[in-house]
Amino acid sequence: MSFKNKTVLITGASRGIGKAIGLRLAAEGANIVIASKSVEENPKLGGTIFSAAAEMEAAGGKALAVQCDIRFEDQIQQVVDKTKETFGGLDILINNASAINLSNTETVDPKRYDLMYDINVRGTFMVSRACIPLLKKGTNAHILTLSPPINMDMKWFANHLAYTISKYNMSMIALGLAAELKKYAIAANALWPRTTIATAAVQNLLGGEALMKMSRTPDIIADAAYYILSKPSAICTGNTFIDEEVLAKEGITDLGKYSVTPGGQLYTDLFV
Repeated sequence: MSFKNKTVLITGASRGIGKAIGLRLAAEGANIVIASKSVEENPKLGGTIFSAAAEMEAAGGKALAVQCDIRFEDQIQQVVDKTKETFGGLDILINNASAINLSNTETVDPKRYDLMYDINVRGTFMVSRACIPLLKKGTNAHILTLSPPINMDMKWFANHLAYTISKYNMSMIALGLAAELKKYAIAANALWPRTTIATAAVQNLLGGEALMKMSRTPDIIADAAYYILSKPSAICTGNTFIDEEVLAKEGITDLGKYSVTPGGQLYTDLFV
């Protein structure tokens, strides 16, 4: 499946996993729409929609940078309208934007709770909703959401209930869309890493430099996404994929190149 001139909209694509997926598909000749908030660089996070767009064009694709806070429907619609205006349509949506807070129920700040739900749940739903009309006209149309398998082991609820149910909601949206949109041959799947991924969230919020060294690079998610999105949309739908398993089915089992610390210990991600 060629990505040449395919149009891909990615939320939260100015850095981290979203940017890595954009670069991977841009290298295949895709048009990348970067829908993110960052227009000025935050030293702790790095990257803006404009710097990401420049990198994606340097990688071989075309890029459209649109400032967007997915909590607001008017901004979402503006991205969709500009996507259609610039590239004529949409073939792939990547729901990557997400907020994280690992507080327990008693200590979680209501504003943090609302932020997670506005971005992770409502944002994922509303972006998907706004993109469906264009995806119906797309070629081998896919929706890919960065969220985990729904693992009902209570250990995932005990310590950070608010975050857990927000991410499981994202996965339920992916599975629900797979059922709803199957008649249009629009695929909807979720993808999650086996190990922690070296991103600003891991560096700043979860485990600092020590956890970064026990993580894999975002490239493993980008490669897994590439293979999922290459599959026929009428068949490859309704899955909650793990990156390692996707690559294994492609015959890729030596994953050493993705480790931040070659040969080092890896830390298993949440929900796996």
